[in-house]
Amino acid sequence: MNRKSLVGAATSAALVVAALVAGAPGAQAATSDPLRDRQWGLDQINAEAAWAASTGDGAVVAVVDTGVDFDQPDLAGQLLPGATFTGCADVRPCGDGDFRGPDGSNDGDEHGTHVAGIVAAATDNGIGVAGVAPDARILPVKVLEAGSGSSQDIADGIRWAADHGADVINLSLGSGLGGQLLTIIGVDTLMRDAIAYARERGVLTVAAAGNSSTPLCSDPAFTSVAICVGATDSAGLHSYYSELPVKLDLKSVSAPGGSGGLTGCDGDVWSTVPVGTGSDTCAGGSYDSYAGTSMATPHVAGVAALLFAQGRPVDEVEGAILRTAHDPLLGLTGLWTPLYGYGVVDAAAAVAY
Repeated sequence: MNRKSLVGAATSAALVVAALVAGAPGAQAATSDPLRDRQWGLDQINAEAAWAASTGDGAVVAVVDTGVDFDQPDLAGQLLPGATFTGCADVRPCGDGDFRGPDGSNDGDEHGTHVAGIVAAATDNGIGVAGVAPDARILPVKVLEAGSGSSQDIADGIRWAADHGADVINLSLGSGLGGQLLTIIGVDTLMRDAIAYARERGVLTVAAAGNSSTPLCSDPAFTSVAICVGATDSAGLHSYYSELPVKLDLKSVSAPGGSGGLTGCDGDVWSTVPVGTGSDTCAGGSYDSYAGTSMATPHVAGVAALLFAQGRPVDEVEGAILRTAHDPLLGLTGLWTPLYGYGVVDAAAAVAY
């Protein structure tokens, strides 16, 4: 579907796929970041207009994913010591959330670094990209290796993040239909229960809808209290690969995820990747352009960080995100539809709500 697609395999009771990774350049970039004018997603969610009210200072977003590159210069100063739950021999956690994992090697685990940059890449620093919440901090939690992991590792990572300062948990991952069925029938509820645990502690979880073009959010978004996030392209249209953001509690929105390669590198989402791992296709170096609901989800996590930094409790943060999202076709807010959920998130409207 695109330049970057990670495929998982069953490693526990449920199959979990890390990379729900499946344009037009932005027009009003006001920062010195060289790739900012290609970040149409920031314009689509009105991120810069929100920064006068909040830049995310003091908020912590846990990226529960493949780990993050601590050497990425655009994330310098943004990263907190995290935790690693995959590949541990005896004691868990067994690392600090570095993408290389306990074996010290990169097994195609660039995904988490890309997600982290969308949330909180340093802004106006003369390099790379800008983050949605540029003064927020990232708590990297590595629960996936070579693009996949077990529901046990993911659940443990969620609980650890909730107990170690996270305000927001970003889950740019999802289970296949088999794993979702196991949760629905009550056989494997580990991730669902962990997300409920986090919410009880005042932590908001946002989770990817999935990239299989089906009518329902994938798990853990579907069966949990997480906000489910579908993807839009640079024109604001529902991305062809994205699941419809449909779940029973109607807690769903949409956000920039890209066209899935249909409109080239700039039609997808530019962000940080581990140093030197950018694809030759997009000539990114330590930056690259990916597409998917994996990329849409951290746009929402970034908006949540802006709101938490304003001192709001979790229910108010969730309410502001849902109630200010707008339907790009109808031009309305507060209206839920199967195509967009409550609509595309609007950072400026949310911080003013």
